[in-house]
Amino acid sequence: MSQAKVDRYKEQKANRKKIMAQEKRKHIAAVVCGWLVAAAIVCWAGYSAYNIYENSRPVETVYVNLDPLNDYMSALYAGE
Repeated sequence: MSQAKVDRYKEQKANRKKIMAQEKRKHIAAVVCGWLVAAAIVCWAGYSAYNIYENSRPVETVYVNLDPLNDYMSALYAGE
């Protein structure tokens, strides 16, 4: 082995705990990000499905007879 390889090996051996901890943090961060992306996709799909379901339901129409209110308002304005 060349001297450069030996030096590199010794440096890696000296910092092995630090390197392993850094790799572990990167792995955990990648797993957490993956789960967040997966959760976002599932939530988006659920929200889209719910909107499609709600939009396909018939709209309930309510009819109100406002004639008595209009008559009352007309009487108020006529009295002025």
